[in-house]
Amino acid sequence: MKKQLLSRTECNAIRGLAIIGIFLHNYCHWLGPVVKENEYQFFQSNVYGFVHALSAPDLLLPMHLFSFFGHYGVPVFLFLSAYGLVMKYETLADNSTGSAKETGLGSVTSFMQHHYKKLFKMMILGFVAFTMTDLMTPKSHHYAVLDIVAMLGMFNNLLPNPDDIIWPGPYWFFGLMLQLYLIFRLFIARRHWGWTVGLMVVCVALQCCFGPESEELNRYRYNFMGGMLPFGLGILYARYGRPLDFKAYVALFVGSLFMIFGLSMNFIGWTFVPVFVCTAAVSMAKLLSARANPVNKGLVWTGTISAALFVCHPVTRKIFIPISRGSDLYAGFLLYIVTSICLAWAFREIIKRIPIQ
Repeated sequence: MKKQLLSRTECNAIRGLAIIGIFLHNYCHWLGPVVKENEYQFFQSNVYGFVHALSAPDLLLPMHLFSFFGHYGVPVFLFLSAYGLVMKYETLADNSTGSAKETGLGSVTSFMQHHYKKLFKMMILGFVAFTMTDLMTPKSHHYAVLDIVAMLGMFNNLLPNPDDIIWPGPYWFFGLMLQLYLIFRLFIARRHWGWTVGLMVVCVALQCCFGPESEELNRYRYNFMGGMLPFGLGILYARYGRPLDFKAYVALFVGSLFMIFGLSMNFIGWTFVPVFVCTAAVSMAKLLSARANPVNKGLVWTGTISAALFVCHPVTRKIFIPISRGSDLYAGFLLYIVTSICLAWAFREIIKRIPIQ
């Protein structure tokens, strides 16, 4: 059997990094004084705002950083998901004749049903808790019937105006992930690397055809095409990646940080930032795992609750963000962090008991 490039502990550390970025970003970017990110579209004005925040740093600098860069936890999760799919379905096939049944893939229908159920059991608890909390707090969202059906069916990414109908906003990830599971099953699993590279090239090339601030680009990036680059990178890393020595990981980490910052300054470069976010996350996990330290232990533990933290943090954000908007930015922020982590631990225990058969 092929030796894994990433240990379970390292994968959890990477998940920890990713979820910290996501759940802190999803709080900070809602605050007026904090600079905004370029996630689905590219706004040069947001870059100027971020550069200004760096050139004249104040007490909000940590929030600026989380707001501007934290959403890149999503491509890290896509990278890890792709890596996991290869390790699960293709390493098993190395010791079989390669039929769909023997590799564990099964039919397209059974494969998609299995992964839909896994996503659904994670999403439904958070969605129920959020909708009740949202209704009981000011400025509740108005749900249309189609919005609810699309959320539960995980096809809301395909509807017009996704910014307005996907609520809570982070749950767009479930529709994205379901699409990528289908792409993996139809075009990538046990196929030549050319399929993966071809999808990556086509999706990136098409993205460059849209205007940086256009609604067309916004809708494009809500769907699998916008996540194909880090997802494909995870596929290729699992199949062809090689371990590096300590010094190489140091160089990779430092170089990745420079590339992330430099490429974020313009539209074309911004397209490729997810690649270097993934290389930075992998190299950081490798460096931290090389020696026992409390930072790595904390990241690993956070990674074990990452799924639960992802689904519950919109609930705590809705409750605590009025504190930050009212007067004390960091008081609400700290309460949000502490409560989200505690609630995530409880959610994880509940999710584990939800059957998916």
